[in-house]
Amino acid sequence: MRFASALSLSVLPPHAATRLRLATLLALILLLAACASSPHRHERTFKPSDSALANEPARAPTGEVATANDVLFRALALVGTPYHWGGNTPESGFDCSGLVDYIYRHGADIVLPHSSRDMARTDGRKVKSMRNLMSGDLVFFDIGGSISHVGVYVGKGRFVHAPNSGGTVRLDDIDGPYWRDHFAYGKRLLD
Repeated sequence: MRFASALSLSVLPPHAATRLRLATLLALILLLAACASSPHRHERTFKPSDSALANEPARAPTGEVATANDVLFRALALVGTPYHWGGNTPESGFDCSGLVDYIYRHGADIVLPHSSRDMARTDGRKVKSMRNLMSGDLVFFDIGGSISHVGVYVGKGRFVHAPNSGGTVRLDDIDGPYWRDHFAYGKRLLD
């Protein structure tokens, strides 16, 4: 793993090293689950009210698996980082777009604008259905009539995002009632 070998845990503060270990363990569990289940083994029909995306195998864009994994590991390693409006580093905290830009800047060498609305306008393949999301896709949410929130889909029906003031970066179910109702679309930058 390129990310884990390039980062010595001994130089991190104890809480960051613990978060990184937990995030790495979760990512490995997700990857092992994806390897264990074949996408051709069972076909399911997705209904908007179906909350079973967690049973779907994790998938990454063909040819971009290594980059998608780097994005995934970066995203999961930041879970628990404090929310800070306008923040864009682990030290200062993150808002939603600062988090996504940091993940892509350091995991895929892609620089994104610092606003969810501007990120939604970037080039990339639009993914209209939650069912078709792949690990590493940006996910956009329409709250109040326009795009106002963004996160990174990590597979198995989960996404990482910095949701609100006073909170922390967290991993949530994308098909939970609130997020499903506000999901606008995904954007695939790794293709």
